[in-house]
Amino acid sequence: MSKYDTKCPIKERIFMDQVQFLAVSIILFLLGIWGIFLNRKNIIIMLMSIELMLLAVNLNFLLFSVYLDDLIGQIFALLILTVAAAESAIGLALLVVYYRVRGTISVEFINLMKG
Repeated sequence: MSKYDTKCPIKERIFMDQVQFLAVSIILFLLGIWGIFLNRKNIIIMLMSIELMLLAVNLNFLLFSVYLDDLIGQIFALLILTVAAAESAIGLALLVVYYRVRGTISVEFINLMKG
């Protein structure tokens, strides 16, 4: 391969890696949506599905941050991880308190928290 050849195998490989990472991210995001809509009775699985969706978004931010050679996407990924950790901690704490009061964490009885 001469140095004047316009077809660069490294760029093709980077593009294919990017497509594969995007495919994984899309699959993770769809699994998160599927987990929320399929299982509406278990709040813990719903929280895990939300976490899965946030991780898929993080993968997108990191992928495009590396591809564009920019740090903004990595900063956003760190912020999303912080929000996800806070959401998990607060959500699980609320579930523990709710379980102690009601004896169940079923989503169908969550509307009793009103008032």
